[in-house]
Amino acid sequence: MYVSPQWKRSDNTSTSATAVLETPEVKAPEPVNDTFRPTPPKTLLEAGLTNEMVDSLIFKYLLTTGSAPGAQIARTLALPHPLIVERLADLKQQQLTGYVGAGALSDFTYTLTDAGRDRARRIMDESMYLGATPVPLSTYCQAVKAQSITHEKPDRVDLDRAFEDLLINEQMFATLGPAINSGRGMFLYGFPGNGKTSIAERITHCFGSDIYIPYAIHIDGFIVKLFDAEIHEKIPQPSSGLLKSEQLDERWVKIKRPTVVVGGELTMDQLEIRYNTTTKVSEASTQLKSNCGTLVIDDFGRQRMNPFELLNRWIVPLEKRFDFLSLANGIKIQVPFDQLLIFSTNLEPKDLVDDAFLRRIPYKIEVTNPSEEEYRELFKIMCKIIGFEHREDLISDLIERHYHQTGRPFRCCQPRDLLLLAKNQCQYNHLPLELTRENLEFAVSVYFTAMEGT
Repeated sequence: MYVSPQWKRSDNTSTSATAVLETPEVKAPEPVNDTFRPTPPKTLLEAGLTNEMVDSLIFKYLLTTGSAPGAQIARTLALPHPLIVERLADLKQQQLTGYVGAGALSDFTYTLTDAGRDRARRIMDESMYLGATPVPLSTYCQAVKAQSITHEKPDRVDLDRAFEDLLINEQMFATLGPAINSGRGMFLYGFPGNGKTSIAERITHCFGSDIYIPYAIHIDGFIVKLFDAEIHEKIPQPSSGLLKSEQLDERWVKIKRPTVVVGGELTMDQLEIRYNTTTKVSEASTQLKSNCGTLVIDDFGRQRMNPFELLNRWIVPLEKRFDFLSLANGIKIQVPFDQLLIFSTNLEPKDLVDDAFLRRIPYKIEVTNPSEEEYRELFKIMCKIIGFEHREDLISDLIERHYHQTGRPFRCCQPRDLLLLAKNQCQYNHLPLELTRENLEFAVSVYFTAMEGT
């Protein structure tokens, strides 16, 4: 959480205190534009596919399910029904598939013949990928270019919308706004507990628009899974009616611009395409998954690798906005590096990196401790949110005995944390939700026991 001389409310009024304060609900921004829309291919050649690529997915699906109507196979492979029917007819002519019954709307239910099952098992040994038909790397690169985060130029209105659930001061907006507008990297640094991560996580919302990404990419015979349900927030699309019949290639999924947050668990192998030797399927790197969005390196300097090793890995991509990744066969490929890279750290940037890298991260923004006045304002706001009636006399007593007398610095997270502990105490003992010296003392005793001087 961030504090400095003026704090900004979402209603554009200001008071004498400043703070960034996370509240329970976060509103998703409205899409700003929808300029890129992948249209369904009329032929496999137009889709960047070969007969063999599609056939292999058909074989694996029928081997897994036993039998299925042509429409169901088309839905699984995310290709237009006529293209799948054409391939099924060819496979039937080769006596690799057969009919087991008629389906709706002149469709048929298909199964594999003995020869087809033998072929399917060999194909499954080569790769166990089964799902939406992949998109060529070149098509994906064109899509990233069309939806690049650098095309968006957020202004004050966009920042107000993105940070509407936080309280941010005018000084912070004055620095943060141009940094976000630039679409380049930034350092957020300062003591823990003042909202660096909260700020970083909301920066993507400034860019507003939704994007399309493919479920998977094919590169020189390798299939790389790109869509990650843990990272990418899928936007539901109509499954029937007029909008369904409009031009949309279902190999692509519409998502909100991604915000990928990695912390101390980040390792160098996560920055490369990872090949699963069991499934023979590759997983996209962290930076690929964050393209057209924001990549936050949280708690920078605490990763398992040396900070210089991590930063050196990204010196060229930050400058050129493209990266080189290696496939399992050793071939290097060029991919877009199109994201706002944010380093959030409790340490001074100059203590972590050299001048060459600092030049490539032009914005260094300090997130400072709150003043006493700001701290009091935070307590007042959090009392209302958590459900306590604000007691200025108790807050003054708390500040005098546990801050002034101990020399403990204020942190923006502390009012929220202490009040939540007091609330837990009331609930456990079946007491009214009332702020008292006793439950505040309880909160202080458990919260600061191992945090003296913080």
